[in-house]
Amino acid sequence: MSTPPAGRRQLRPTDVKRLNRDWRRRTGHRVDLLVESVTQPFNLGSIVRSAAVFGVSHIWLAGNATPLDHRNVAKTALGTERLVPWEHAGTAAQAAARVRAEGLRLIAVELTTDAVPLHDAPLDGDVCLAVGGEDHGVSPALLAAADAVAYIPQIGRVGSLNVAVATAVALAETRRREWTAPA
Repeated sequence: MSTPPAGRRQLRPTDVKRLNRDWRRRTGHRVDLLVESVTQPFNLGSIVRSAAVFGVSHIWLAGNATPLDHRNVAKTALGTERLVPWEHAGTAAQAAARVRAEGLRLIAVELTTDAVPLHDAPLDGDVCLAVGGEDHGVSPALLAAADAVAYIPQIGRVGSLNVAVATAVALAETRRREWTAPA
């Protein structure tokens, strides 16, 4: 086991707050999430925690998605469910209409015939990423309402990611694109 270079240490909580404040200053676009029919509370808790980390402005629940005030959501979210405003917006079509009324472009994260790799998706500006249930993904109604569909390229022997992990990857790529865009 090698020793770390001189001066390398883990950041203290104050240093982490300073680092996060610097990244917040570089962030100007609105990113929302539309979560359709994700029913496992622990998946929802993980999604909410990622949403809080990446500065999601609002979470729209659709279909039979588990509400964020479910006690098992809080176990995984570790209190972050209080940091991101959310509401149940009805059906997928109703939720998509609410997203559009907010002036957001709707990008579904799903494997479809016309999906583009996430790194090529139109994630600039104010967007809402849509993810679907654990078993069936994004519904046909939500796919029809989406402005674009993106997929996460995968080279392993598994054909898909857990919905919470896929959401975190999509959020990270959305913010990365904002942070690295030419000024």
